[in-house]
Amino acid sequence: MDTEVKLTHNDYEVTKREILYKGVFCLARYHIRQRLFKGGWSEIYQREVLERYSASGVLPYDPIRDRVILIEQFRPGSLAEPKSPWLLEIPAGVLVTAEETPEELARREAMEEAGCEVLAIESVYDYFVSPGATNEYIHLYCGKVDATHINGIHGLAHEHEDIRVINLSAEEAFNKLHTGHIKTAPAIITLQWLELHRARLRKQWA
Repeated sequence: MDTEVKLTHNDYEVTKREILYKGVFCLARYHIRQRLFKGGWSEIYQREVLERYSASGVLPYDPIRDRVILIEQFRPGSLAEPKSPWLLEIPAGVLVTAEETPEELARREAMEEAGCEVLAIESVYDYFVSPGATNEYIHLYCGKVDATHINGIHGLAHEHEDIRVINLSAEEAFNKLHTGHIKTAPAIITLQWLELHRARLRKQWA
């Protein structure tokens, strides 16, 4: 096959989809065959996919005071983390309805999880989280906030959320990033983006 040819949705076939588990998430087994780079088609093979809603997250940033808002909460998926399963993150949530856009969700989660009103917002990146195992897709933003009085404990009680706000200078946030204290991809990516765009945002959002 010509290496310049771009494979599309016409170049694979799902012959069967089985539901293995259905709960908060759905675990499905796909029977797939695909067109090969060298030409022809593969045999039918199986892959398990954790199916879940797309997500949206925002890094709150105060360009006037040069401060960043992070949150800290317990994550059962990080029990193997040697130091602690309480992780530093950015406010984020899942898109459970088509009535809400990714940006609207990011703004709502900033308020629910950190008490932040997002005054302006800019798209950072959107990407597949781990496409070898899940179909989760996430939209990341950076949001302008006034960090003067942002602190405390937040989260929705009916969702068993217990979220602590971390209000720190941009330099402190970057130091935590570079010393390996931040283990979550959305926080890592948005902080790296902020480090590159910080000067521009301080002028643009001033």
